[in-house]
Amino acid sequence: MPDLGTRHGRYAGVILPTFSLRSAADWGVGEIPDLAGMAAWLAMAGQRSLHTLPLLERAAHERSPYSALSAFAIDPIHVGLDLVEDFVAVGGRAALTGAERDAIARLRSERTIDYDGVRVLKQRALELGFACFARNELASQTARARRFQAFQAAEASWLDDYTLYRALSGTHRETSWESWPEALRRRDGAACADARARLASRLAYYAYVQWVAHEQLAEARRVAARCGVEIVGDLPFTVAVDSVDVWARQDDFDVAVSIGAPPDAFDAAGQDWALPAFRWEVVRGNDFAWLRDRLAHVGRWLDGARLDHVVGYFRTFVRPPEGAPHFTPADPEEQRALGAAALDVVQAAAGASRVFAEDLGDVPDFVREAMAARGLPGYRVLRWEADGPVYRDPRAFPACSIATTGTHDTSTLAAWWSEELDDDARRRLTDVPVFAPLRDAGPDFTPAVHEGLVDGLYAAGSDTALLLVQDVFGRRERINTPATISDDNWSHRLPLAIEQLAGVQGRERAAWLRAIARRHGRAA
Repeated sequence: MPDLGTRHGRYAGVILPTFSLRSAADWGVGEIPDLAGMAAWLAMAGQRSLHTLPLLERAAHERSPYSALSAFAIDPIHVGLDLVEDFVAVGGRAALTGAERDAIARLRSERTIDYDGVRVLKQRALELGFACFARNELASQTARARRFQAFQAAEASWLDDYTLYRALSGTHRETSWESWPEALRRRDGAACADARARLASRLAYYAYVQWVAHEQLAEARRVAARCGVEIVGDLPFTVAVDSVDVWARQDDFDVAVSIGAPPDAFDAAGQDWALPAFRWEVVRGNDFAWLRDRLAHVGRWLDGARLDHVVGYFRTFVRPPEGAPHFTPADPEEQRALGAAALDVVQAAAGASRVFAEDLGDVPDFVREAMAARGLPGYRVLRWEADGPVYRDPRAFPACSIATTGTHDTSTLAAWWSEELDDDARRRLTDVPVFAPLRDAGPDFTPAVHEGLVDGLYAAGSDTALLLVQDVFGRRERINTPATISDDNWSHRLPLAIEQLAGVQGRERAAWLRAIARRHGRAA
């Protein structure tokens, strides 16, 4: 089988949450069509990859894209309403009330993202668009109606469960499926068939929203490809308890326990993610069918995927309601066998898609050995690449790896250099030859320090080099601070709108980044 992530030679890219994008048309959160504009700017900046965080629909009142309501459905908040043909046909924003248009303006001006506010407005607009589509397209069985129906047929393996779940959730005041009547909770065939008949219009609405979202993603991917930029998505390790996947695959999940991360250098207290555990004996018994389906979905709509928490496929840290947290499986040989089987499935199911593996935290050596045997690149995060007090030279990183300034859970380069490294740590970093020009720089994050750190990272032996989007612009705002609840989490937005990137500031930043990429053989 081919390796999973080593086709492109040396190149560079950016880690960019879709919600961080700004445009003249957004409604207070980044939108899928903005990915196309960002890809065009990245190409100008000599970057060939855009790694976005999950686009998956969040559970009710959730901000984190890693607590998903579905492993397949795109979150409707990312739909670009001004490009939805049916919404435009009813008048677009003019079809909304004055108060709703005022709310859009307010949402756009907020410092952080008001997810609930955006969701309410976009649902209203999408329902107007669907009503128009049903009248003008479905009723007459037009070419667009047939394209919609073709999407329904092609995506039926997940879409049928998703639409029923969403419709049922609406009839039960968005409460968890665990509180539904027993027949629906256990997916009784007759009860589900009756619900499908009763709620047919709502099922069609939810399918329509996913069609619109996926069509926008497909178009963004086509534009990005023409620019020479790939779009890589993110495959969260699991989904929320209150999700269509757990409801539809109850044998696969144990909702009586939660999973997380053990104490490590990243978090001394460990983490409880409040997400369900897999029943590995069931999952492996059905040959990882859900994982196969997810990778197939990635292949249809994106160029690749980041496999979140890859160590979890070998051993999952489980937190029971009583008793001590523990790994499952417990036996190292069983862990090796489980993980190897999972990665074999990934390798077989990925097809032409590129796959990267998030292998951070407490990771046994045998995990990285299994990754290396399959050509699956893992992460080399600059701040954590050290042997005791001595930083490793990025030039020695293996080609089959990803050199990066951070992840969505870390601080930025600016904060790390100025606020987290002390004088001794900065000296030790600058003992590495590629960072030697910064030896007398001091704690201020100056343009010279900024360039020196990015230059050193791009010198890495890794085929892939990725910058956090904040590190492109020298910003300090974080994407997320683990184990905290804050309006700042999952709310970072770019300092410039897509349209502004074509201006002087955007062109200068693109030229700066392209020059560094060229210097290290990562751009033409």
